[in-house]
Amino acid sequence: MPISLFHNLKKEGELNALFLNCTLKSGPETSNTEALCNLLIDRLKHYEPNINCEIVRVVDYNIKPGVSNDEGDGDEWPVILEKIKHCNIIVPAMPIWMGVRSSVMQRVIERLDGSTKTVMCEETGQFPLYGSVVGCVVTGNEDGSHDCVANTIANLLHFGVTAPPNTDLYWVGDAGPGASYIEAGGAMSPYVRRNAELSAINLLHMAKVLQQNPYTISVKQHNKKMMERNKVKMQAMQQAMAYMKEHMPD
Repeated sequence: MPISLFHNLKKEGELNALFLNCTLKSGPETSNTEALCNLLIDRLKHYEPNINCEIVRVVDYNIKPGVSNDEGDGDEWPVILEKIKHCNIIVPAMPIWMGVRSSVMQRVIERLDGSTKTVMCEETGQFPLYGSVVGCVVTGNEDGSHDCVANTIANLLHFGVTAPPNTDLYWVGDAGPGASYIEAGGAMSPYVRRNAELSAINLLHMAKVLQQNPYTISVKQHNKKMMERNKVKMQAMQQAMAYMKEHMPD
């Protein structure tokens, strides 16, 4: 059974965890979202001391709008995509703005969409995030954390990622203007601390499972079958349109 080339990038050595910090703040400005990422990193390293963890502050890269893997003219998305190909654990991290995920997170999702169209294993058709597990970090005031988690993880499932249970880590403050995660002492919240533990343990467990047990599905084969069915569908639609044009009363 053919094994995806992306599994081969992830199976050797220590686990790699990639945090995509989608704050709107450029470095080195303090990021509350990064602070919550660091809490999860601390727990990951507690249970797996040799894990490699990297935080990428996406806004510090020139990520152009688009849905391809390289929009050219200085586009730095390929740098991040190369990191994604090698990660066992991917953690999109975002602030809440106006009740939804940040525009930077939205752009990352749009660019990842290109990986399901052009960056595929030649033998299996699997996408780069096959064999990777996902967690989610969200900070903000008022409401919106569940919406951010639900939409982001659902999007990433479409891109091939595996979602273990209880891997959503979030903190939200009071309604209206007020203290953010760091100032409010969010790291001391019993709920946040419990969720950090659950996220770390479950992410590590499933990442190790997938490192030793890769997906064997041939997405390529099912894509081929889908295209054959689409041809039949298109022929039927063309025949129906021709019949309607000929017989439709005025």
